[in-house]
Amino acid sequence: MSTPFGLDLGNNNSVLAVARNRGIDIVVNEVSNRSTPSLVGFGQKNRFLGEAGKTKETSNIKNTVGNLKRIVGLDYTHPDFSTESQFFSSKLVELDDKKVGTQVRLAGESKTFSATQLAAMFIGKVKNTVQQETKSNINDICIAVPAWYSEEQRYSIADAAKVAGLNPVRIVNDVTAAAVSYGVFKTDLPEGDAKPRIVAFVDIGHSSYTCSIMAFKKGELKVLGTAYDKHFGGRDFDRAITEHFADEFKSKYKIDIRTNAKAYNRILTAAEKLKKVLSANTQAPFSAESVMDDVDVSSSMTREELEELVKPLLTRVTEPVTKALAQANLTVEDIDFVEIIGGTTRIPTLKNSISEAFNKPLSTTLNQDEAIAKGAAFICAIHSPTLRVRPFKFEDIHPYSVSYSWDKQVEEEESMEVFPAGSTFPSTKLITLQRTGDFQMSAYYTTPEQLPKGTKADIAKWEITGLQVPEGAESVPVKVVLRCDPSGLHTIEEAYTVEDIKVQEVVPLPEDAPEDAEPEFREVTKTVKKDALTIVAHTFALEGKPLNDLIEKEMLCLLKINWLLKLKIVRTPWKNTFTLYVVSWKKNMLHLPLKLKRLS
Repeated sequence: MSTPFGLDLGNNNSVLAVARNRGIDIVVNEVSNRSTPSLVGFGQKNRFLGEAGKTKETSNIKNTVGNLKRIVGLDYTHPDFSTESQFFSSKLVELDDKKVGTQVRLAGESKTFSATQLAAMFIGKVKNTVQQETKSNINDICIAVPAWYSEEQRYSIADAAKVAGLNPVRIVNDVTAAAVSYGVFKTDLPEGDAKPRIVAFVDIGHSSYTCSIMAFKKGELKVLGTAYDKHFGGRDFDRAITEHFADEFKSKYKIDIRTNAKAYNRILTAAEKLKKVLSANTQAPFSAESVMDDVDVSSSMTREELEELVKPLLTRVTEPVTKALAQANLTVEDIDFVEIIGGTTRIPTLKNSISEAFNKPLSTTLNQDEAIAKGAAFICAIHSPTLRVRPFKFEDIHPYSVSYSWDKQVEEEESMEVFPAGSTFPSTKLITLQRTGDFQMSAYYTTPEQLPKGTKADIAKWEITGLQVPEGAESVPVKVVLRCDPSGLHTIEEAYTVEDIKVQEVVPLPEDAPEDAEPEFREVTKTVKKDALTIVAHTFALEGKPLNDLIEKEMLCLLKINWLLKLKIVRTPWKNTFTLYVVSWKKNMLHLPLKLKRLS
């Protein structure tokens, strides 16, 4: 039996949770930490994932890649790239498919990996952590991602899970996952016809800020509005502190840490620790040994100095709150509670700014670091055929309107708005088209000018074939089932032709009819399903050979690393090498013929 696995894929740290023992448990990693650094590092013989990557980050800065979720599914020419590239020490490159990749050195060779491959490496690592901790199989996963993730990015993170050998049952918005955790375990929610409880969730993590307005009743949740600032988070505070000390050390110690990536990373790591200390204390020392040129540095900072330093950042707190309330058609007076999650919300001056924006005290009912992962694990358990979970219904919201269009074959409309902005998902719509032959359909955002810069207006295309027009008819009616699935992905679930047939239907007898009265029949026309049509989808998802190639590359990389480790331990008297070839990946079974080569 597979254990449901929920992953809060964080930019700095990720949290793992599983549904077991009639509850939701956080999984600790190999060093007993309740969160795992979201890092992938590369060395001479193997990879350094998670905690190992963090340990070696400073000494291996050019070959360590973080900020994974910021580059998954991102185009190299995307407007966000110029902002995100400032937070990378590794070399970012443009791949053949125009996406962002990274160039590193592994086993003495230059290697280029896509963001999907990097995410798959990390997801494979945390999967292994959960398997070792729970002593059970892990097949299904629910991954929590930012609400601002595009459809392309959602497909990319699902592909990464598949490469890691997992089945992504749902890609869920992170704040929605936290709200599920709130709704499932809260015992005092209103019921029946009572007014729902309106709760604002403010999530400020390492790199982004999301505000969502939710309506709760017992056993159900509805998202009313969501807004975000995807470039505001704890890393901006860390960078502000680091830049402050960079200027101070340049004049005090005559060193410029901006010219040395390792030195800058040392100060950045120390700045993050200082920020956390000042969240609980009014003053803290700051020091680092051998930063660069064998120079030790030291200084100090007060909470007042920090607040003055980050004052420009605090002006950005209000906008997401205002936009989320406007989308929900509510005011701050309509909000019953304000729940804060995300590690950055522990900064006192930031908490004050959030409280002022809502004109309310803040609540910390949820664990700020673990609520998202627990909600994701519960959602994964909902999809499990072997587990019974507490009934809980939740609906998310479409941020932008989505329309479908089709080939013009007869005199009829060529497109239709199917999922309006502000409507909820998952949802299904059924439309009827008159068709004269095989046709194509496409989904696209109705108003591209409202999309964030760099977001593609086209979502997906489908080829629908197998249609046969009856002899003598000009067209045939086709029913098409359009779906926005629980992950927010737009699909066509089914397409089929229909026909009208005449059937005999029993006419209900009057109440005063005798018991032995003969039943009467009437002829009626009914529309019934005739032929199922073949649907070939063209989405952002990797399918067929490209996906299998990534799976094989990941498995081969793991095998090479494991083989190198074995060769290091086992010494043989002859000079032979074994070459491993991955022939196929089918139903999670790896076929590995071994070829023995003789070295002269």
